[in-house]
Amino acid sequence: MGTAEEAVRSAIVRTVKRECRASYEPLTRDVRELKREVARLAAAVRSLQQSYGRPAAAGAARPQLEPVAEDEVMRARLSPDAIRRLRAGLGVTQAQLATLIGVTGPAIAQWEGGTSEPRGKNRAALVALRKLGRREVGRMLAMSGVMSRIAPKPPRH
Repeated sequence: MGTAEEAVRSAIVRTVKRECRASYEPLTRDVRELKREVARLAAAVRSLQQSYGRPAAAGAARPQLEPVAEDEVMRARLSPDAIRRLRAGLGVTQAQLATLIGVTGPAIAQWEGGTSEPRGKNRAALVALRKLGRREVGRMLAMSGVMSRIAPKPPRH
C-alpha cells in the first residue's frame, strides 16, 4: 500500500505546484514590467533634470570662490539692502545666488528680508562674490550645472 500512497502524494504535490505556479507567474510578470516602467521613468526624470539645468546628483559640484582674508570678512558691511544690491548687480536670482554660496533659496530671502544674517563661510562667500563680475558668475553657474541665464544689466540713468 506504500506505492499507492506515494502515487497519491506525488499527484497532490504536482497539482499544488501547478496551481501555485499558475497563481504567481502572472504576478512575477507584472513585477518585471513594473520594474521596467520604473527604470524608464527614472531615465525620463534624469533627462528632464539635465534639460532644465538642474544637477542630476544631489551632491552636485558647488562653485569654488576665491578665499577672502578673515579681517576683510569681519569688516564687510552686509546689510539686507547690500545683499539685494549685490544680487541685482550680478544679475542672478535668489536661487542662483544660493547655489553660488551653497545655501538654500529661502536663506537668501531671509538675509535680504533682514530676518537673519549670513555668518561664517556664508558671509565670506558673499564678500568673495563682491569681487566678481557678471561674466565670472555666469561661468560659475554654468559649471555648477545651474542655468546660467543672467539678467541683463539695467540701463544707467
